[in-house]
Amino acid sequence: MRAIPVASAALLGACALTSCVPVAGAAGQGGGSAPFGFAVRPSTIAPGGEVTLEVDREGGGCKGPATVSAPVFDPVTIHPGHTSARAVVDWDAKPGAVHQVLFRCDGATGTASLTIAGGVPTQSPTPPPSTIAPPPPPPEHPGHGEHPGHPQKGVHAGEGGTAAGFGLRNIGLGAALVVGSVGAAYHFSRRRSGTDGA
Repeated sequence: MRAIPVASAALLGACALTSCVPVAGAAGQGGGSAPFGFAVRPSTIAPGGEVTLEVDREGGGCKGPATVSAPVFDPVTIHPGHTSARAVVDWDAKPGAVHQVLFRCDGATGTASLTIAGGVPTQSPTPPPSTIAPPPPPPEHPGHGEHPGHPQKGVHAGEGGTAAGFGLRNIGLGAALVVGSVGAAYHFSRRRSGTDGA
């Protein structure tokens, strides 16, 4: 039974180590021999999550615009002078699938893997566009344009925390009267039973 937690911990550790590979060292990680470094961070993401796409411009292998594409997000361009861009993974990406992310720059290409995880995105998701149309404007009534209608007001619904006009002070006074009456009745009944027994 310990094999499952140990295997899970080993897998999580391996994922953490692979997402920490420097961009320059990532060129050898993907399929293809690009003369520039590149990376996808994180390398495992849930549908709707946001990934950062990076290229290494210091090595000189990528000076022009870099285009990055994958089946699970729209193509992205990393412009000269910039080293990264972001992409949002499609909401309908299949959990567990591994996709190849293609980096192209100055005629060279390289690929990196992107795994689609299940559950909640690890980055802040961008919600899908709304398909609900806004409500139409209210119709204008002829002859009523100059005079605004009466403002609508809510119903008067009581006095907040009071119960039918009783405040905390009134309830306290009533409780004191009840306790006083019960105490007086007890006192007089004990006194009377003491005189009856004599």
